[in-house]
Amino acid sequence: MLTVPFAGAPIFTRSRALRPTGKVLPEHARSHNRALVLQTLYSSGAQSRADIARETGLTRVTVSDLVAELIAEGLVVELGQREDARPGKPATLIDVARDAFQIIGLDLSEHEVFRGAVTALDGTIAERAELALGGATGEAAAQLVEQLVDRLLALATIPVLGIGVGSPGVVDPHGVVRSAPNLGWVDLPLQERLAARTELPVHVANDANVAILAEHGETLLDDLLLVKVGHGVGAGLIVGGRPVIGGGFAAGEIGHVVVGTDGGPRCACGKDGCLEAWVAEPRLTAQLEAVGDVDAADARDEILREAGRRLGIVLAPVVGALNLTEVVLSGPAELLDGAFHEATVDTLRKRTMAELNRDLRLRMSEQAEDIVLRGAAVMVLSGQLGVS
Repeated sequence: MLTVPFAGAPIFTRSRALRPTGKVLPEHARSHNRALVLQTLYSSGAQSRADIARETGLTRVTVSDLVAELIAEGLVVELGQREDARPGKPATLIDVARDAFQIIGLDLSEHEVFRGAVTALDGTIAERAELALGGATGEAAAQLVEQLVDRLLALATIPVLGIGVGSPGVVDPHGVVRSAPNLGWVDLPLQERLAARTELPVHVANDANVAILAEHGETLLDDLLLVKVGHGVGAGLIVGGRPVIGGGFAAGEIGHVVVGTDGGPRCACGKDGCLEAWVAEPRLTAQLEAVGDVDAADARDEILREAGRRLGIVLAPVVGALNLTEVVLSGPAELLDGAFHEATVDTLRKRTMAELNRDLRLRMSEQAEDIVLRGAAVMVLSGQLGVS
């Protein structure tokens, strides 16, 4: 089993920026500068050693030393000489060894299946697998995760860099699922358990936090809020280019915020009227299926509008407090686009200051059901190579 020698800090820490952009203190210099070289190549493509030195501000000697180390570890490859009309010896181009490793990603956020994929380093999906959840909770659900990982490892065709998992619930930086009511998990050491089983680096985080990594890679916005609707409801938040996880690792757990004072449906957590009880996919789907044929379209739209209003009520204080201009919805388009979306936008605008939210944009993610899988690949890249 191949083990990658370098591992960066977990991406979901309180001080971790998503992308290294410059030199750092001497005591952290070597690991940071390795990540800086890899990030430069990963983002910009093939370059010469001199190109990297100019772009990063590192000395040519430092770059040459780091590149030699990365080549020896199989993380960087030489591509041959650049065709150059300038006098002198043509420079040798180098790049990240993009075809040397694959990544395994898992999405545990859906209410009917656990989904997984084998991806390339750029997030391109090579193979897929899924297992029906069948109502499993607790240890039975944890064993399904293990079975899915085994299946995906069998589909990998080259060494695996690591495994990334997006799980519902509160997940700490050590990959312990502190609480996931829909799956019946309390203090489940999922990261440790999968690492022991596979002898590979494993990174586990909340599914919405994982999803926003994929969305951030597309938008490059420094401030972004993503709401993930699936088995439950959660939010991922990036502020100033850094993921926000909170002191108790529960930032974004908006699903169990009670909306209003009028009661509401019973939630899996035991309270009445939680946002999740209004908006989660199983609840909305069941309500829509129960609508009869008489005035069915209007009745379905009203169900979706009410759910959208409830989401807007919860999001308004967050949008107002952080002065966000971009909010992304991720989940089933047939539920979230249309009446749901319109009601959420209308509620947000009514409940925040007009002069501050005129640029507010609420949109559907274009990454559809693969957003957590792609975010899982970003999480592994960041954790193992320090790039994203």
